Amino acid sequence: MMSAALLLCATLNPCGTGSLLPVSAQAGGRAGEHWQQTASATHRSYHVDAVDGDDARDGLSPATAWRSLAKVNAAPLEPGDTVLLRRGGTWRGQLTPRSGADGAPVTYAAYGEGAKPLLLGSVERSRPEDWQPAGDGVWVTGRLKSEELRPQPDFAGLSWGMWAEGGAEARAETLGGEPSVHRVTCVHPGTSTNHIQLTTSGLNVRTGECCLFTFRARCTKPFALPLVQLMKRDAPWSGYSETPAPALSIGTEWSELTVRYLATTTDPEARITFFLGGALPEGAVLELQPLSFSSSPGGNLAELAVDVGNIVFDDGASAGWKQWGPAELKQPGDYWYDAANWELRLCSPANPATLHRRIELALTRHVVNQGGRHHVVYDGLAVSCGAAHGFGGGSTHHLTIRDCDVSWIGGGHQFTTPEGHPVRYGNGIEFWADAHDNLVERCRLWEIYDAALTNQGGDNNVEENLTWRDNVIWHAEYSFEYWNRNGSKTRNVVFEHNTCVDAGFGWAHAQRPDKNGRHLMFYWNPAETTGFVVRDNVFCNATDSLLRMDNDWRAGLTMDGNVWWQAGPVAWWFLKERWSPAQFGEYRRVTGMDAGSVVVEPRFVDASKHDYRLLQGTAGARAAGG
Repeated sequence: MMSAALLLCATLNPCGTGSLLPVSAQAGGRAGEHWQQTASATHRSYHVDAVDGDDARDGLSPATAWRSLAKVNAAPLEPGDTVLLRRGGTWRGQLTPRSGADGAPVTYAAYGEGAKPLLLGSVERSRPEDWQPAGDGVWVTGRLKSEELRPQPDFAGLSWGMWAEGGAEARAETLGGEPSVHRVTCVHPGTSTNHIQLTTSGLNVRTGECCLFTFRARCTKPFALPLVQLMKRDAPWSGYSETPAPALSIGTEWSELTVRYLATTTDPEARITFFLGGALPEGAVLELQPLSFSSSPGGNLAELAVDVGNIVFDDGASAGWKQWGPAELKQPGDYWYDAANWELRLCSPANPATLHRRIELALTRHVVNQGGRHHVVYDGLAVSCGAAHGFGGGSTHHLTIRDCDVSWIGGGHQFTTPEGHPVRYGNGIEFWADAHDNLVERCRLWEIYDAALTNQGGDNNVEENLTWRDNVIWHAEYSFEYWNRNGSKTRNVVFEHNTCVDAGFGWAHAQRPDKNGRHLMFYWNPAETTGFVVRDNVFCNATDSLLRMDNDWRAGLTMDGNVWWQAGPVAWWFLKERWSPAQFGEYRRVTGMDAGSVVVEPRFVDASKHDYRLLQGTAGARAAGG
């Protein structure tokens, strides 16, 4: 039987041990055969050129290429169609793929020469004029000027009404004043935000514009106003803003508040709704005075309508340190995203653009938003600088992500706990809930806030037929994370021939309140799990441990043929037990896992340049734990 180390060496060097193939060539011939089959079914090929393209063209040849991601997202692609992005090009924004069909996927790939097409989920602020001094060594991104605003001319004349449901009870009345004051007296708040609503409609909004709603408020009992939403005036009650406005604190004295929206729809009859249910205290009297509603083209301000989860300086030379209030900006690199004003404040000894060649503000949205998509192939793309997931979305199937680079992902604000602790997130490639028949192979992933690769889900879902193979990962908090929840099933998940190096050594580890650097992070998993295989991988060094497994689902897990190496004191964390590298034999005896695996120090071609192909002789390195 071939040893684990020899097996990995052969896998990562398919043309012979020690051959210096590019990382993208590490998988052998299986994927190439699949590409031949899908390519033959292609109907039309559309070209996209970030420099010389023009969205007014037909895109059907390099000479008539499109230019923008917006054009790609809006294109009525059919099963079998291919979108080819020119190598060396850079696109900012979010790719929203189209679904294909069985035997005819929609493919997103590359053409031409040069570096992989780069999709950035960030906005750039690299010019000195992008920053203004705010005092005390703090610099702020540009602000909206009042002369850019277009007021809603008849706003003061709009009528307001109240709605109560779900057992809630409240009384509303309009008082005098200019503008009028609306009073809401809460008899019973109900339990959900929609149980008490104060609304008006007739607002003229346009896609892509920045809208500002300003009002005064006070209440006899202080409370947090959970949501003031810009939305459709009738069913299906869709929201009209990309991100919901943050909760607002209402006190006993009058205060003036402004809510900002980035409009996602054009509608002359849009509605504003104060959602008060479950929040307005029983017996409280709330007074609201709507002052104005205005809009502007948005521009640079609208680009920061979502949370900035990370700042990447100089193509990854360093990263920002996210803080949660202006008082915490103390050290160079500290920054705070002001959600109420769509501004970013950065601590810097001088104008940041004079100290850094390039500044990327990573936004909290998926770079590739593939929720609900199926029969899609991504081949040879680079995805970077997004503060949510690189590839994200639930209920996907028949996706192939091949030969892609995913880097500098995550760090966005996901939610704040009831105790007031903010939680950040962001995975390189995530398959969430009800994912099946997906393949990720020959990708490289680095500098990821959470997991480089993960399939996970909530209650009562099924994850099955997912394959992760021949990928190279470094500087992610977790290389591979898995869990599933109550009533769920996980079947036939294979994680094989992957090289995972330096988990927890990335940009985010020091910032995390929950430092947890692991290669295999198996959180609590009550799901019925069968056919889960982890084999023939290299797991080399982690800040905390190589493996963490929180509950016992070994009946559905096969783990074997792996190469383990840990310089730290803890290599394996299984339930409540921990073993050092020297205790490998005891780990195997107690767990029954990794019978054919070894503890051996991998020898890479050039780890300093992240070339993690195994050199000849790795199999002869010291093995421990026999």
